[in-house]
Amino acid sequence: MSGSLLTIAQTLQQGKTQLKTSDTAKLDCEILLLKVLNHSLENSLENQLDSQQPPYTKTWLLTWPEKLLTQEQSQQFNHFLSLRSQGMPVAYITRQKDFWSFTLEVTADTLIPRPETEHLVEHALEKIPLTDKCQILDLGTGSGAIALAIASERQNAQILATDFSQQTLKIAKKNAQVLKLKNISFCQSSWFKNIPKQHFDIIVSNPPYIAENDPDLEANVRRYEPAAALLSASNGLADISEIIEQSQNYLKPAGWLLFEHGYKQAEAVQALFQSSKFIHISTFNDLNHLPRVTLAQNQTG
Repeated sequence: MSGSLLTIAQTLQQGKTQLKTSDTAKLDCEILLLKVLNHSLENSLENQLDSQQPPYTKTWLLTWPEKLLTQEQSQQFNHFLSLRSQGMPVAYITRQKDFWSFTLEVTADTLIPRPETEHLVEHALEKIPLTDKCQILDLGTGSGAIALAIASERQNAQILATDFSQQTLKIAKKNAQVLKLKNISFCQSSWFKNIPKQHFDIIVSNPPYIAENDPDLEANVRRYEPAAALLSASNGLADISEIIEQSQNYLKPAGWLLFEHGYKQAEAVQALFQSSKFIHISTFNDLNHLPRVTLAQNQTG
């Protein structure tokens, strides 16, 4: 019977051939196969008896290329491969995505966290004291990526994470529970609609900022990721404009508002800040040297 089974090396090679049009075929196959193997590990009776068994890693795949997969593992991998061949993002197939220093659960209800968003976290952390108490608001939290990263780095800060979708908030709450973060709470709200009447030191947001007819939006992103978390009217600026206009009612004097935005939107976002009388407006580039994060300070009073 084992003659019909494939080794890890054979499975990965066949997978790469099937995904030959993908720029990340090798990585995709490794991630999908590890998901299959670790799922089997979690469900095995042997693992229940021996909780010290570590999860499989890419190093393990390289070390044991001749290991045979079971029929069930091969079938599950082929199913994942079929979904990936249709364009489904790997993160939605595996239901997880690495961000900051942890791995988050993601679903079709949440935007997939991008590396660019880590720059937004970095600039927010620069404005948050290490030891002082600080009130932070994350608007449109999605999987919780930004709020959870800040909460993990600033334990004296209290973060309120919001999203208009109850299903999305369920995922963010679950991620917070897995990470055992206690300094974060959640609120269902369309931007500021249901926010308690309080003032924050920092407001941070990765809102929808893609124009509805943007030709640069990848077809598979448009097909699979939630449109409400991607698309915004007024050439992608409607939600950013609304947040800027309302934020001064919720920011402390000298508080900061930070956005991630499209790489072509920096001047427009700066202009929106200026029209609302914000000060100390700055834009920062991502690792691709594209303007990606803009922040500004509320007036002191």
